[in-house]
Amino acid sequence: MRHQVVIVGAGPAGLMLGRLLELAGVDAVIIERKSADYVLGRIRAGVLEQGSVALMDRAQASQRMHAEGLIHHGIELSFDGDSHRIDFSELIGRQVMVYGQTEVTRDLMGVREATTIYEAEDVALHDLDGRPWVTYTKDGQTHRIDCDFIAGCDGYHGVARQSVPQQALTTFERVYPFGWLGVLVDRPPVADELIYAHHQRGFALCSQRSHSRSRYYVQVPADEQASAWSDDRFWDELRARLDPATAEALQTGPSIEKSVAPLRSFVAEPLRFGSLFLAGDAAHIVPPTGAKGLNLAMSDVAALADALIENFVEKSAAGIDAYSAKVLSRIWKAERFSWWMTTLLHTFPETGAFGRRIQRAEFDYLAGSRVAQQSLAENYTGVVTWE
Repeated sequence: MRHQVVIVGAGPAGLMLGRLLELAGVDAVIIERKSADYVLGRIRAGVLEQGSVALMDRAQASQRMHAEGLIHHGIELSFDGDSHRIDFSELIGRQVMVYGQTEVTRDLMGVREATTIYEAEDVALHDLDGRPWVTYTKDGQTHRIDCDFIAGCDGYHGVARQSVPQQALTTFERVYPFGWLGVLVDRPPVADELIYAHHQRGFALCSQRSHSRSRYYVQVPADEQASAWSDDRFWDELRARLDPATAEALQTGPSIEKSVAPLRSFVAEPLRFGSLFLAGDAAHIVPPTGAKGLNLAMSDVAALADALIENFVEKSAAGIDAYSAKVLSRIWKAERFSWWMTTLLHTFPETGAFGRRIQRAEFDYLAGSRVAQQSLAENYTGVVTWE
């Protein structure tokens, strides 16, 4: 087989890239080592920046999103029970949409017309500095795909970044000493908007997926096991970290999913190696505190799609040559914001009394400064345009 582009990974980044190329007439195949059902079973983020919403429109995959997504005009921050709302619409005239990553993936799967090869095992990338090709095994047979370019959209543990020679790659990483224990429950959200809470017992987040399904998180040690937490223990801990009125209003129920997600910040540089481009979690990881992960991936593939279309349609390599530097500029801004949100809202073992006073001063400054609130709103809703 031969295709112009091979996309490794059928998560939202790979599917979005494939859809944008498909609409432009660029021949791209997607290969994914897991099944479609497995991909749809991943529970992930659910806050879309306006740029991501616009990209779903461009992909002609947004009908259900606009019908079912929840427009949010702000968020609430809480510190030891003291709350302050950040009003995005009033501060900067922008908003976000709550719409689960699983639903984004489902919608992109639904509109895709080109080939996606699921359950492709032993994926290997070859001759990245020459005429690239990809091999994989399916149903006991080895297959080869020749191509012009490869897009690595296969996540942090995927084969794409691992195929880059170690000496050609520089990585930056911070591993945090805690994770998020998350519970998904079929109960109405406790509030109309997301609540981010700092408490001396640890961070908590009240999030949502729909009017009837909620997602809640509490900070736990990085090595914590979800199996150690009964539903009752989780709800008791969550209530303890919320202000009394919110805790009283919380509707609890049996969890339908419970897991611990470790937190890390990670960036790989550069993001192009000959014919291979990295995008999404293959290129970077952010703590979920700032709701940047999915949006960064969408921004990456929007830039990569434009660059590849320019290469094949306009016969110009300017876009692909500039891809790495262009997206890394936005990535580092998002890394900074996610790190800042994480630092403000979590308890750190090494911080001590001085560190908590600094966190409190930061919260009080934010609550009293319109300029600081505008900065938060700008970063949360998307600090850089996607053009």
